[in-house]
Amino acid sequence: MSLQENVRNHRRRSGWSQERLAEEASLSVGVVRKIEQGGNAQVETIHMLARALGTTTSSLFATEAPEPIHVNAGDGPKLSALRQALMPPVGLREVIVEVDRAPALASIQRDIDDSHALYHADQYSSVSKKLPTILRDVEAAVTLAEDGDRQKAIVVRASAFLLAGKYLTQVRRYDLAYHALSLGIRDARDADAARIAATGVVGMAWLLLRQDRFDEAERLAAVTADEIEPRMSSAKPGELALWGELLQRVASAAIRNNRPDVARDARRMTATAASALSREHVDFRQHWTTFGPVTAEAKAIEDLAIIGDHHGVISRADQGPVGSKGLKRFGRPSANNWDRHRLDIARAHAKLGSHQDAMEELSTIKESSPEWLRHQAMARRVMTDILERRKRTLTQDMRDMAVHLGVSG
Repeated sequence: MSLQENVRNHRRRSGWSQERLAEEASLSVGVVRKIEQGGNAQVETIHMLARALGTTTSSLFATEAPEPIHVNAGDGPKLSALRQALMPPVGLREVIVEVDRAPALASIQRDIDDSHALYHADQYSSVSKKLPTILRDVEAAVTLAEDGDRQKAIVVRASAFLLAGKYLTQVRRYDLAYHALSLGIRDARDADAARIAATGVVGMAWLLLRQDRFDEAERLAAVTADEIEPRMSSAKPGELALWGELLQRVASAAIRNNRPDVARDARRMTATAASALSREHVDFRQHWTTFGPVTAEAKAIEDLAIIGDHHGVISRADQGPVGSKGLKRFGRPSANNWDRHRLDIARAHAKLGSHQDAMEELSTIKESSPEWLRHQAMARRVMTDILERRKRTLTQDMRDMAVHLGVSG
């Protein structure tokens, strides 16, 4: 079924006209007509339709065969060296390791740690250049390891695969990311490294969210959260943080899939995990990102952005844990989570017509995380909205931001 058929069928089962659906979904009639005539729509628009129709967002997604890829579309940069290291040719026997001595595991782990630091500093090109060597070195380490050291080598290889999956998801190379994350989770399971495996599940759920696979993301994160739920009276900070990360994935998937009750329960449990931590918990060896009171509040505000409560986003933007006093008390979340929070605020300002406030938020993010911002589809949508709705002459900052994001107006 196509998107147009799914929307039309749900509308007719409700006994609604296109005008009624548009009114209930707070959309224009033109948007509804365009979709029912075969036009494309952003996930946010599909979500609004699903809420109005009382169904899940996933139920409206198209399931028909994709359109042919145009000659120049391709799939972006080929990342040849990384592909060769991550996806070597497979034959009738194991891939031959062309070295007789692998680097020490401690040295490989330092390279992984350094690459995490580069990733969180938005140095994606540097991460991409380091990953092939890391993956080749750790593969050699596993192949050449003595029996007593093999399990340790597999754990380090799992960490290398998860790093690759994190980077590839961020730059939207989703098939490669899935392959890397799958290998990392399996390695960690085989080595009885349950926490690293669960961290990989956090990343896998993030990838599924990026692909709009909301049902699967929610189910995967929920099942894993149940399996690792700690005893609150004796839980260590790392255990609470990992559990909280998974619950956040449950909530994020559910709110996008128009399952507000599930999202609300997951956010409540996330708040419980966060409140048990005195500060943001940071450990990129054992966790996908930071977690704590600030991150939990930022993601709760993100839910408001997803359902279109722009006034709610602005009212909570600089209050409580995400306010200046909260940041001083609890510490800062990861740069990516904080930037995403401020991007939600920029979008809310743009939707409410406060273009200059939106630009100030975008400019602040650009100053600290220019490369991260370039990879954000939401940033491009915010800038497009500003360009389309602004009635006065664009400022130089607006023109520069449009160029940085590759948006034309």
